[in-house]
Amino acid sequence: MRRIFFLIISFIVFCYIGISFWSIRKNYDSINCIPYNTFGVVLGTSKYLHGGGINAYFKYRIDAAYLLFCHKKVRYIIVSGDNREKNYNEPKMMKKELIKKGIPSHFIYEDFYGISTLYSILRVHKVFHQKKFTIISQKFHNERAIFIGNFLGLDVVGFNAKNLTFDKKIQLREVFARIKALWDVFCFFY
Repeated sequence: MRRIFFLIISFIVFCYIGISFWSIRKNYDSINCIPYNTFGVVLGTSKYLHGGGINAYFKYRIDAAYLLFCHKKVRYIIVSGDNREKNYNEPKMMKKELIKKGIPSHFIYEDFYGISTLYSILRVHKVFHQKKFTIISQKFHNERAIFIGNFLGLDVVGFNAKNLTFDKKIQLREVFARIKALWDVFCFFY
């Protein structure tokens, strides 16, 4: 029983650290160092927290996309997220915020079927015909997205939006999301 537990823990650690290591040279914190790409893709999250109030992850992703656009590091922005429910539309919320910040609407494209990180990346390639683009999210999310993109044969980089201090719930969710990313990539290729 101990041996199985040890193998499971080892696999989880391998998934988490391996994905971080995989993306280390393609993840940027500095606006001055990130290369230019025609498209930047903001990965979706809810604008509001369940208990009310603005979701800081949302705000920081919008700020990062705006910064990239203003510094001419991207020309167009794709806002990719979930809108499976009638009253919930991540792409529309993100587009509205980017327009409020001053980005003209004709530079913003909406992807309403980005229901997961894998789908968002696949759709940028298949629908928008891009093999090279910038992913905009928090560092932990960008690491996973870069890993997925690279396995799909795409040339993607990540621009890290400001992160929150340690959030146990998000970190635990990310552990499982990375295991799922490995599973998704394995199933996609085999």
